[in-house]
Amino acid sequence: MTKNSNERQQTGFSLVEVLIALVIMSVGMLGIAGLYVQSMQAGRTSTFRHHAVTLAGDVADRIRANPTAGAAYNHAADAAGDNSCVEGGEICSAADMAANDIFLWQEQADDTLPRGDVAVVFNAAVSPPTYQITISWNEPGESPTYVITIPVLAL
Repeated sequence: MTKNSNERQQTGFSLVEVLIALVIMSVGMLGIAGLYVQSMQAGRTSTFRHHAVTLAGDVADRIRANPTAGAAYNHAADAAGDNSCVEGGEICSAADMAANDIFLWQEQADDTLPRGDVAVVFNAAVSPPTYQITISWNEPGESPTYVITIPVLAL
């Protein structure tokens, strides 16, 4: 029995088939890497949003604890200061406590958010008076903010 020269038996993969398989696997691996990067960015954004909500809650609780401060909570760079109202045993006025609170909030924003900032605006024109709390920070490609408005009755 003689073999026909036109009949060939394939005994393995050709180089072209191997290269095509590598290209397909590379495209798939690039897709997986892209998904991984997206999930890391979403996780970072989620963490920053969690810190903003927590900080806004702290701001609201401190305002409710000092309801007579009113416009003293309007965020002004010259008003904020560490005047030992909380841990120093000092007797502070409502405005001093507001300045101390603003100082503490700004420290927390700097520690937990990239270029974080806290702004509080008091509005006495409505009944009951309200405070608008704005937490802002920077992320690549955007500058998100978290805003809440709370009513506070002065006792």
